[in-house]
Amino acid sequence: MMFFGPFLMALIPGICILLLTWWLSKKDMPLGLRLLPGLMTIAVSFVLFYIGLEYIRGFEGAAYGLLAIFLILFALTSFVFAKSTYNNNATKHH
Repeated sequence: MMFFGPFLMALIPGICILLLTWWLSKKDMPLGLRLLPGLMTIAVSFVLFYIGLEYIRGFEGAAYGLLAIFLILFALTSFVFAKSTYNNNATKHH
């Protein structure tokens, strides 16, 4: 449960981030705007990791750390998705 709880908590915002990145890529937005959901997720996960490490500590702090790690994985997936759709759109326009 220590592993699956943070994973399931990260699934909801992670799926929202991926859907937002997909929607921005379908609207042919610039690359900087497509990367924005992932960048904000990275910032939030660093804050969550710091709070879990510095203030909460213990097993509950470890759960915050795992949540931050899963959010970072979703953000990295969003970066790859935004960059790949950017490359596909750049080749279509030429």
